[in-house]
Amino acid sequence: MELQLALDLVNIPEGIALVKEVEPFIDIVEIGTPIVINEGLHAVKAMKEAFPNLKVLADLKIMDAGGYEIMKASEAGADIITVLGASNDLTIKGCVDEAKKQGRKVLVDMINVKDIATRAKELDDLGVDYICVHTGYDGQAAGQNPFEDLATIKGVVKNAKTAVAGGIKLATMPEVIKANPDLVIVGGGITSQDDKAAAASQIRDLIAQA
Repeated sequence: MELQLALDLVNIPEGIALVKEVEPFIDIVEIGTPIVINEGLHAVKAMKEAFPNLKVLADLKIMDAGGYEIMKASEAGADIITVLGASNDLTIKGCVDEAKKQGRKVLVDMINVKDIATRAKELDDLGVDYICVHTGYDGQAAGQNPFEDLATIKGVVKNAKTAVAGGIKLATMPEVIKANPDLVIVGGGITSQDDKAAAASQIRDLIAQA
């Protein structure tokens, strides 16, 4: 089980400073969609240059022109790039084909996908690397959580790894571990804490014990 730190509401210098605090405890650093919107792919390049030993995920949430956007994110140094599960199959295939050419990975974000089981099977057949259950900010505010959908996906995929995101923090880690995804994505559960290193270390310890 890998740990991904999601960065959303920071600029490039703030993001680099934050990752320095928690680098020993994480496997992947995510350049979140808000950062990509505010800073562009320069943020991906800067993070990869600052932390060459960490994998960097570019949360582009691709919806069209999959091959081209994967190519540009790869050029910036992204190891993993996201595409929306609601995208056209041709877009997903374009992402997968280009990612393989570039030696990168594709993570599919299932946010707002209605028929989780059917779509997860289709995505698995298309050759994506990760399928991520994602309860967005608005859904979290309404009390939703991703664990039921994660169990559904784990029941149907044969090749893709599973990931989970959305409101995960130290208090919910026992539930995460029980669900057993391949990748755990934590944002505010680390970034909003006064002692970010301690929060990341505690979450890492729980993953290691599992």
